Amino acid sequence: MSATDGHASQPSTPTVATKDEPAQNGKTEDAKLDGAGDEEEDEDDEEDEEPKLKYAKLTGSLPGVYRNGDSTSAFALAGDKMVLGTHSGSVHVLSLPSLQGLRSWRAHTATITSVSVSPTPPPPTIVRSEKGETSVLTAGGSPAPSIRRQPTQAQSIRQPPQAVPSTPSNLIYIATSSLDGHVCVSSLIDQKDVQLRNFARPVNAVGLSPDYRNDRSYLSGGLAGQLVLTVGGKAGVSEDANTNSGLAGASSGWLGTLTGGLAGGSAGKDTVLHSGEGSIATIKWSGSGKWVVWVNEEGIKIMRSHLRLDSEQAEDAWKRIAHASRPNKKNWAGMAAVWKARCEWVNEKTLEEDVVGAEESREPVGGAAKVNGNGTVKSTASVAKRVKRIEKLVVGWGDTAWLLHVHEGGTSHNGLRQVGSADIVHKLQFRDCIVSGISLYTPSLVAILAYRTRDDDDKLIDTPNDTPSKAGGRQRHRKTGLAPQLRLVNIKDGEEVDVDELSISRFETLSAQDYHLGTFYMPAPLPEKAVKDQGSGALRAVWEASGGGYAERLFTSGASVMSGGSSSAGDERGARASIASPKSSVQGVTATTPARKAIDAHPYMESAGLKLVIQSPYDCVLSIKRDLADHLEWLVEHEKYAEAWRLLDERPEILDTGDRQQNYNSNASQPGTPSQSNHNASLADFFADRSDTQSYTANGAPGYNAASQKEKRRIGELWLQQLTAALQWQEAGRVAGQVLGTSSRWEHWVMTFAQADRFNEVTPYIPSGSQTVLPSLVYELVLGHYIQADRKRLRDLLEVWDPVDLGYDVGSVVTAIEEKLKAGEVEDESTDWRILMEALAKLYLACGRSREALRCYVRTQNADAAMGLIKDGGLVEAIGEDIPGLLMLRVTREQMRSATLGELEEASTEALHLLVEEAHRGTIPPVTVIQQLERKGPPFQPFLFFYLRSLWNGPPEKDQQQTPRRGKYDRRVDEGHALVEDHADLAVRLFAAYDRTLLLTFLRASEVYSYERAAALCEQKHYIPELVYILSKTGQTKRALHLIIGELGDVKQAIEFAKANGELWDDLLEYSMDKPRFIKGLLEEVGTSFVEPVDIVRRIPEGLEIEGLREGIQKLVREYEIQYSISEGVARVLRGEVAVGMDTLRAGRRKAVRFEIVLDRHEPGDIDVAAKDVPTTVPEGQEVLPVAKRKVATKSVKPGHCVGCGDGFSEDEREPLLGFACGHVYHLSCLLRANPDTSDEDEIERLLSQWRTTGQDDSGYSGRSVGAKVAHAHVIKNAVQGGCQHCVVPDGA
Repeated sequence: MSATDGHASQPSTPTVATKDEPAQNGKTEDAKLDGAGDEEEDEDDEEDEEPKLKYAKLTGSLPGVYRNGDSTSAFALAGDKMVLGTHSGSVHVLSLPSLQGLRSWRAHTATITSVSVSPTPPPPTIVRSEKGETSVLTAGGSPAPSIRRQPTQAQSIRQPPQAVPSTPSNLIYIATSSLDGHVCVSSLIDQKDVQLRNFARPVNAVGLSPDYRNDRSYLSGGLAGQLVLTVGGKAGVSEDANTNSGLAGASSGWLGTLTGGLAGGSAGKDTVLHSGEGSIATIKWSGSGKWVVWVNEEGIKIMRSHLRLDSEQAEDAWKRIAHASRPNKKNWAGMAAVWKARCEWVNEKTLEEDVVGAEESREPVGGAAKVNGNGTVKSTASVAKRVKRIEKLVVGWGDTAWLLHVHEGGTSHNGLRQVGSADIVHKLQFRDCIVSGISLYTPSLVAILAYRTRDDDDKLIDTPNDTPSKAGGRQRHRKTGLAPQLRLVNIKDGEEVDVDELSISRFETLSAQDYHLGTFYMPAPLPEKAVKDQGSGALRAVWEASGGGYAERLFTSGASVMSGGSSSAGDERGARASIASPKSSVQGVTATTPARKAIDAHPYMESAGLKLVIQSPYDCVLSIKRDLADHLEWLVEHEKYAEAWRLLDERPEILDTGDRQQNYNSNASQPGTPSQSNHNASLADFFADRSDTQSYTANGAPGYNAASQKEKRRIGELWLQQLTAALQWQEAGRVAGQVLGTSSRWEHWVMTFAQADRFNEVTPYIPSGSQTVLPSLVYELVLGHYIQADRKRLRDLLEVWDPVDLGYDVGSVVTAIEEKLKAGEVEDESTDWRILMEALAKLYLACGRSREALRCYVRTQNADAAMGLIKDGGLVEAIGEDIPGLLMLRVTREQMRSATLGELEEASTEALHLLVEEAHRGTIPPVTVIQQLERKGPPFQPFLFFYLRSLWNGPPEKDQQQTPRRGKYDRRVDEGHALVEDHADLAVRLFAAYDRTLLLTFLRASEVYSYERAAALCEQKHYIPELVYILSKTGQTKRALHLIIGELGDVKQAIEFAKANGELWDDLLEYSMDKPRFIKGLLEEVGTSFVEPVDIVRRIPEGLEIEGLREGIQKLVREYEIQYSISEGVARVLRGEVAVGMDTLRAGRRKAVRFEIVLDRHEPGDIDVAAKDVPTTVPEGQEVLPVAKRKVATKSVKPGHCVGCGDGFSEDEREPLLGFACGHVYHLSCLLRANPDTSDEDEIERLLSQWRTTGQDDSGYSGRSVGAKVAHAHVIKNAVQGGCQHCVVPDGA
C-alpha cells in the first residue's frame, strides 16, 4: 500500500489471501476436513490442545456503569485509564488496575459512539514488597471511591462534582462522540474545562490530537461523510460547528448557561479535510502523532498530521499518503456502512513475546526486505544507512483484516518526494465471522474478536437488523446471534493458533457493532526499595521507570508542533501556525509525596503483561496469557503428570500465583471459561492440608511442607500410579527415585514393586545418601530378596547402602546370610560363597563385630580389606590367631604349588612387614609365628624364612630413608638380630636352605648358634667357605687352610688366611712347594710384608717347572726396587727438613728483643718501656721454616708498668728490667716471684745479692768483665726459663 503524491492508489491484494483462495478462518482451503473419521480425530486433538488465554469477568466490578438498565456503547483503554461510554450518553472513567471509579458525567443525550483520550497516560505503577504484597503508587490525594460503592440512584451532571486527584496521570482530556451529533471534550480533573460542539449529524468517531492540551485540535466524522478538523474553541461553551451553514455561530444546549461573556471570536474553526466517500466509522491517531487513519465506506485512508513537522515540511500537514480500497465483493456493497471498522496502532514495546516459531513470523524492520501492498518484495539493502521508523497498524473491517507498515518519506515512481507511504504486509479474510475487534498480541499473532456469521454446522445465520430503534436510540436485534469468539491468528499464514468462545450475557441479541476489543499493558512490579526515597522527584522517577514520563517529553520542542490548514480550504487563516509547548506539561500538579494504596483488584489485572479486554453492552471480560500455574493445572487435568512434575520442580513459585488468584476476595464475578474446556477446578483442592499451603522457610524458599512440595508429591504419586497401571515398571522405578525423594511413601511403593516381583526396576533408585531417613523395612526387604536371588546385586547394594547412614536393622540381614551359609546351599570357595562372606564381613563391621569381620576377610583372602581393618581398626592382636591365613591373603593355591620364592615373597611382603613390626613392638613375638608356621609343615617353610630374614635385615631401604635418626635404625637392626638369634639354629637351617649369602653373613655376625650343628650342616651341603669360617672360629685353622687349598684352590684366600694366622705360613709354604700355581701366587702376592722372598725362592724344589716363574721373580724384584727408592727419597726429604728446622731454631735463639723507651712527662722521672719482636734472620739463600703459631691468651697491661708489681718505671731504675716478645716487661725480682719454680724468697734474695755484688765489683751495672757477664746470664736464665708468666698458653695450643 503506497501513495505517490498524496492521493490514494489502490493496491493489489497481498499474497497472504487472494480473491480466489482467501484464508478461511485463518486457514486455507487445504485445511478442509476430508471425512468424518478425520473430523473426530481433529476434534480430539483440539480438545487436547492447551488454550493460550484465560479469562475473567469484570462485570461485577462495574456496577455503577449498568445502573437503571444502562449499557455500554463505546470503550477505550489508555494507560492506567478505562473510559466507558453508554447508550444513555454517560461517561465513566475508571482507574486501572483496581477499576476504581474516578469520575462519571452525562455528556450526551444519545448513544456515545466513540471515545478518545489525550495524551495517553502512563501505565499504572505497581510496587511489590518483599513479602509479595502489591500496591499502586499514587501522587497523593485521595482517589474517588470505587464506582461499585456509590449510591444506587441515578447520577446526573448536577450532582456535586467528584474530586479527581491532580496527578500527572490524570492530566488528560476525554472526547466523546454521539448519535446526538455532538462532540464533547472534557478535562478529567477540571470540570469547567469542557467543550461541546454540535455537528448537526450523528458523529461516529472522534480523535483528539495527542497534543490537545496545547493545540486544542481534534478530528471527527460521522454520517455526514466529512472528516472535520476542529481547532480552538472556548472552554465551557457549547457551539455549533461552522461546517453547519444553518447553525453557524449558534450557542445552545446544556452548556449555554456557561457561555456568558465568553462567546465571541473564540468559537473555534472547523475544516473539512475529506468528504464524499460515505460515512466515517473510525478515526485513530498513531502513537507518535504523525499519522491519522480513518475509514469510510470506500476504504482505509492514512494522512500526515500537523505534529512533529519541521518548518520546511509544514505544507505536508493533513496530506493523505495512502488509501486501501474495501474488498470488491457483493456483500460489501451494502454492508460497508454497517460494518464498523476497527483500527489499532501497534505499540511494539507492550506486545507479548512470541512462543514457538516467533522469529519466523516476526516482520523485518529495517531488514533486508519488506512486503509492499502489491505483494512484491522490495529490497532495502541500498538504503540500509537510512532505516526509516515504521509504525504498525492493524485494521479489522467486515470479514477482512490488514497489517500495514507506515513510514515517512520515500520517492514515488515519477521521482517526486513523498510525504509518507504505507505497505500492506499481510491481509487476512474470514468466511465465518465479522471482525468486531482487532489487536496485535505478539509480533506474529493478531487477536481477533470474531462475531460469528456461521454456526457450528457451517450454516449461515440470519443477519440481524442493525437499524436502531427510535425508542431510546438502542439497537434491537433478533435473538439469532452466536457467542463471540476470541481468536489468536498467525498473521503470516492465517493459521488459528487458539480459538475461545466467550461467555457473554445476552449475546443472542447483540450485533458485531456492539463488541469492542482493547488492550491494557501492565508493566512488571517495581521492587519496594526502588520507591523508598520520598523526595520531590521520587514520583516522577517512578513514572519514568514504568514507561511514563510522557508529560515532560511529549512535544516539548516548539518546532515539532505545527498545524496547517487544509489545502482545499479557502480560508485566509489556513496559513500554518506554530503552537509552542510549555516548558513542562505537568504544570499545575502539586508536588506531593508519593503514596501507596493497596490494590483491591482482580489478580489478572495485577499480573504483568498485555491484557485483552472485551467489552459488550452488558459485560466486561478480561483475557490474559495463561501462566505457568494454569499450564500446570491443565497438565494435571489431562494426566500429563510427567510434564507437570517437571514444571513444578523447576518453578515451584508458580503455586504462589495460583494462591493469590484463589484468595482474591472482591465482588467481581468468577472468571468466565471458554467453552473449549472447563477449568473450574482450583489448585488448592489438590492439597490435603490447606493450613500449610503457604509454609516457607526462613530464607523465603518453599519448605518441605510448602504447597509446591506437597503438590509435587501428589503429582508424583499420580505419575507412579499411571506408570504402574500401564506396567511400565522400568520407567516407574526411575520416576520413584525422582519424585519420592526421602518420603516415607517408599515403603508403600517398594511393597508394590515387590508384589509384582520387580525389585530390579526400583532398587537402583532407592535413596542411599547419608541424610536419607526411610523406613528400615525398605532396605531389609530388598536385601533379603537379593540374598536369595542375586548375590552379585547384593554385593553392589552393600557398597552403596551404608547401614550406619541408612539405619536399617543389620542383625536381621546378618541372620539371613548366616542361615544361608549354614544351610549348605552355597558351595565353599565359590563365587556366591565369597560374596556372602564379604557381605557378612561388612555387616559385622556395621554392628561392631570386628574380629568376626576380620575372619571373614581372611577366609576370603580379601587382603586390602583385612589389612585396612588390621591397621585402622586396632585388630593387630587378632592376627596372631591365624598367622598362616594372614600370610596367604595374597597367595593363591596355584602359587603355593608352582610359584618361585620371589613370587611368594612379593605376595606376602605386606603381611611379613606387619609381623616384623609387631615383633619389634612385642605384640606378636617371633615364637608365636614360628610355632604356627612350623605346624603347617614344609609348605610354609619359605614364609618362615622370609620372616626371619626380614627380622635380621631390618627395615627396607625406603624405611631407612624415611628414618630421621641413624640411631633409631641401628636400634631396630640390633633388635632384629637379637630376635633372630633367639632362634639361631633355625635361622642357620633356613638360611642354608634358601639364602647361602645370608648364611655366611649370619655365621660371621652371630655367636649364639651351635658351631657343631652349623659345621655339620655346612659340611653336609658342602658349603666350604662357611665351613672354613666355622673351623677358624673353633681353632681348627690347619683344617681350614687345607680346605681352602684343597677344596677351593684359592691362592689369595689362602694367603689372606695365613696372614690372619701367622703360624700357618710354614704350613702354607710346605703345602705349596709342590704346586707351581701356588708358588707363582706366593711370589706375586706375598711381597716383603710377611716373609722373606728369599726363603720362598730357596724352598722351591730344583727341577720343578713353574709356569710364570720368571715373571713372578721379576715382579718381586721390581717391588723391592720401588720400595728401596721410596725409602731413600723419604730419608733425603727428612734430612733436608731437619737442617732447615735447626737453622731456624738457631737464628731465633740468636735474635734480640727490641725495646722502645718513651719518656712520660706526666710525672717527673716516669718512662714507658715496651718490648717488640723482630724478624728472625736466617742465612742467605734459606727460608724460615714455617712454625705453627700457638694461640696465647693475654691480659691487657698498662704500658710503662711492671707486669708483676704494677709500678711504673723510672729513669733511675737500678733493678734490671726483662722484656718478652709478647710485649710484657718485668722487674727481675717480680719475674722471679711470678715463676713458681723460682718463687722462693730466699733464693730470690740470694740471686739479687749476687747480682748486686757482682755489679759493685765491676763498677756497677756497667761493668763488662767476663765474670760479671756470666753471673748476669746465670741470673737471667733462671728468671726467664719459664717464659712470660703473665701469658697463659691454653691446653692443646
